[in-house]
Amino acid sequence: MGKVIILTDSTSDVPEKVRKQLGIEMVPLKIEIDGVGYLDNVTLDPGTFYEKLKASKELPRTSQPSPAEFMEAYQRILQREPGASIIAFTLSSQFSGTYQSALIAGSMLEEQADITVIDSKSASYGFGVRVVRAAEMAQAGASKEEILEEAKRLEENTELYFLVDTLEYLQKGGRIGRASAMIGTLLNIKPILTIDRDGFVNSADKIRGTKKAMNRILDMLGETFTPEEPVAVIMAWTSDGEETAKNLHELLQGRFNVRKTDDTFIGPVIGNYVGSGTAAVFMYRLKG
Repeated sequence: MGKVIILTDSTSDVPEKVRKQLGIEMVPLKIEIDGVGYLDNVTLDPGTFYEKLKASKELPRTSQPSPAEFMEAYQRILQREPGASIIAFTLSSQFSGTYQSALIAGSMLEEQADITVIDSKSASYGFGVRVVRAAEMAQAGASKEEILEEAKRLEENTELYFLVDTLEYLQKGGRIGRASAMIGTLLNIKPILTIDRDGFVNSADKIRGTKKAMNRILDMLGETFTPEEPVAVIMAWTSDGEETAKNLHELLQGRFNVRKTDDTFIGPVIGNYVGSGTAAVFMYRLKG
């Protein structure tokens, strides 16, 4: 049985330290701010990005990696680990052509390598949890089939919500009109976003005030998870969102049986569309 190597793109928001520990390969998306190009989570870290985002009048532009960039990553892995099987997890195909680039590159090597490309139908740690778990299993010697089965289980048992602090970036990104953004800001409206099973972003609700919005998130999670069953929680945030994330985490621990917890930053590409002050929760059901 050959070794299994896990690859992802930068929007999974798996921290560099974790990627290094678990041997996760990463292909970055690109982001352009005021005419200057950067590689997501490589040449542009979240902290620097959010400073630039606040100063930029226009919403930065993002773009997918090319098939050639995925091909280079696959070949780099195969040179290092001949005969390895590669599992590549990508950002939802509804947000980006990243999945197609990874798929095209894989098809070009299909006679030389065993490459499985998965459209996560999610974003950030919505699929980052699958990337990390897959890499942990690969390190422990699990087979490709076992890893894919666990990835599917996590996909079916993970819920996520983004609590957005400001409507500014949704307006800049064309998701709401300027008038709606202005009125919503005046009324202290806090949008709660989620991603459905088909990989589309949806508005889960719009609540007036952060505290009420956090309680609404708990109620929505309560529709999927019981207070007794063991769950894992990953909190994530953009700049100025850490306090909200920590407050939400405290509420979650009071409502649910949280057995495992972690946190991370939301990277530049995803943060570009939700903006500063955003807090996100990713919750999944633990086995047993």
